[in-house]
Amino acid sequence: MSDIGSIVLPDQLVPADGRFGSGPALIRGAAVERLAEVADRYLGTSHRREGVRSVVADIRAGMASLYGLPDRYEVALGVGGATMFWEVAGHSLIAARSQHLSIGEFSSKFAAAVAGMDHLDEPSVITAPPGSAAAATPDPEVDTFALIHNETSTGVMPPLVRVQPDALVLVDATSAAGAVRVDPGVFDAYYFSPQKAFGSEGGLWVALCSPAAVSRVEQLATERSISPMASLQVALENSRQNQTYNTPALATLFLLSDQISWLAAHGGLEWAETQTRASSSIVYEWAEASPYATPFVKDVSLRSPTVVTVDLGEAVSAEAIAAVLRANGIVDLLGYRKIGQNQLRVATFPSIEPSDVERLVAAIDYVVDQGAERIPE
Repeated sequence: MSDIGSIVLPDQLVPADGRFGSGPALIRGAAVERLAEVADRYLGTSHRREGVRSVVADIRAGMASLYGLPDRYEVALGVGGATMFWEVAGHSLIAARSQHLSIGEFSSKFAAAVAGMDHLDEPSVITAPPGSAAAATPDPEVDTFALIHNETSTGVMPPLVRVQPDALVLVDATSAAGAVRVDPGVFDAYYFSPQKAFGSEGGLWVALCSPAAVSRVEQLATERSISPMASLQVALENSRQNQTYNTPALATLFLLSDQISWLAAHGGLEWAETQTRASSSIVYEWAEASPYATPFVKDVSLRSPTVVTVDLGEAVSAEAIAAVLRANGIVDLLGYRKIGQNQLRVATFPSIEPSDVERLVAAIDYVVDQGAERIPE
């Protein structure tokens, strides 16, 4: 039996960049180099001065262009990541009762966060087993529907729909944003963190808000006491001045702005989606043809183009394979821990080259052929 430390992948199987994590995800080296070039006059400076506010202005304008936002839609930013936005939504967007689709770890967390808010009614939660999806159900008592564009923990991408005309639709888009096209008409708040397809770091949330969402925000701000950090009205007021309420990570802003420009230069979301689907197809087709692997998401129509989960047979250890690959510079391939499956999870965001994905699946086969997949931890 092979020893993990003795297995060296042939050069032709080593990706040019071995980062396949679903977040934090690959950050392009060129963007980091550009940040280094301006570091001495950008990092460590006030986020309320023009040099930083111009970057925020570029982000807001770039998002509006990238998504083709209609008139009166607004781009808001805040500190704390998408998890913090659940608090913001619970205070500034949900009037009384929300309905949540719970189809994996992250969608279930939003539902749990809202359930713990005393000022709101108990939410309606529609669940589905990991690897599948659920559909929202019209309900006259519901004023806000919480959907998810891509469940990062499982690699499920359900369709987005406007459930009923008198309710807001909030879409958690963290692992789809920057990689998949979406019709602004189906959402009122499309929110995400930029540490995945947007090739930046975490700790920031971005929300694309419809006029209906802004109207709800303004209404609730007059009806309840909301802390500044959980106030979307405060975030909007600061965003309109191209800043955030409290101090953001300046590197995160710079890298996000750079990635928006990079995506736009390549053809926007249409190009990004083509790139991700090319890469994810490589993994799905490999898994379908493999004697020891199979796609975790059985329904082809629900398979994510940005996060691919692959189940492995009983004789093959995902832990062992991931350890061998990590020793060869290929990292962050294990499935989401709380799903509890013997599986690999491969990010295929736009910054990840399809040629590297081809090398990855060939490398996995090589490791299995060497017998290293059975090495105990």
